[in-house]
Amino acid sequence: MTDLRKDPITGRWVIISKEHAKRPHGFAREPMNRGDSGVSCPLCPGSERMTTPEILAYRDSGVPNDSNWTLRVVSNKYPALRVEGELGKAADGIYDRMNGIGAHEVVIETPNHDIDLFDLPEKQFQNVLWAYRERILDLKKDRRFKSVIIFKNHGLAAGASLAHSHSQLIALPVIPKRVMEEMSGAKEYFRFRDRCVLCDIVVQETEQKSRIVEETAEFLAFAPYAPRFPFETWIVPKRHQCAYEMIDENQARALAAVFRRTLRRLNIALENPSFNFIIHSAPFEEWASDFYHWHVEIIPKMTKMAGFEWGSGFYINPTSPEESAKFLRELPE
Repeated sequence: MTDLRKDPITGRWVIISKEHAKRPHGFAREPMNRGDSGVSCPLCPGSERMTTPEILAYRDSGVPNDSNWTLRVVSNKYPALRVEGELGKAADGIYDRMNGIGAHEVVIETPNHDIDLFDLPEKQFQNVLWAYRERILDLKKDRRFKSVIIFKNHGLAAGASLAHSHSQLIALPVIPKRVMEEMSGAKEYFRFRDRCVLCDIVVQETEQKSRIVEETAEFLAFAPYAPRFPFETWIVPKRHQCAYEMIDENQARALAAVFRRTLRRLNIALENPSFNFIIHSAPFEEWASDFYHWHVEIIPKMTKMAGFEWGSGFYINPTSPEESAKFLRELPE
């Protein structure tokens, strides 16, 4: 029997097509080509001249922009938005426009060309998460910026143009529509119930247990009730916080552990899939401390959207969240 399920935050409907149910081995995969390391890869040590000057780096010793680093953050050489200039907001009749002002940064997660994020030692994974926090706090100082999107594209099908493990931050002078939809849904839930919707989801998922992938003292990894995609997995802090940059070192350490294990589970279960993850965090100037709750969404690229999805706004998912969570949960660590 097919299910229609409604996301409690955005109100988005999803079709869980159990009649076309697929296990992990039932999806087509695109092999990942790493290319060559060394001088041909602009993100490898020794190729620092091929990137813009570093904005942030972690290194035990050495000088800025040398090859002795464990993590670097640089401006994207081909940015979607640029820091320089004024917003230049203007109207063109009924249309609105502004200059392409923002910041587009690349977090080079490791100097090792041949290792993925989820295979890094836990401390190095923690450093990546801490670098996100450091960059958000710095970008918030620029009053032109309203929000930051943190994301990773892993694999060709997920939009990665370079195989060397990296993620990205884009600071925007506006609040994106999808962020606004999530904010509006969370705010409406709070208005009626005087509670955070994700806090309530954490409580219910913890009680029902059928969609949990892993639970720790600080975080819950689970398959959402109305997932858009097969094996979509969320990681939510149990502690209520509206913005990612509010995490402390202990939380970053705890998040690194569960995040790394979750990505490793997905990698094993789905045989090295392409995936995206996005950190959903409150916009800078929005008052959201009561009703919004930051979280991570991990989306393996197992299916493609077609005409019905684009035309209706529905998603068709051939794998139930209960089945995907059970499969991931039962994998050996």
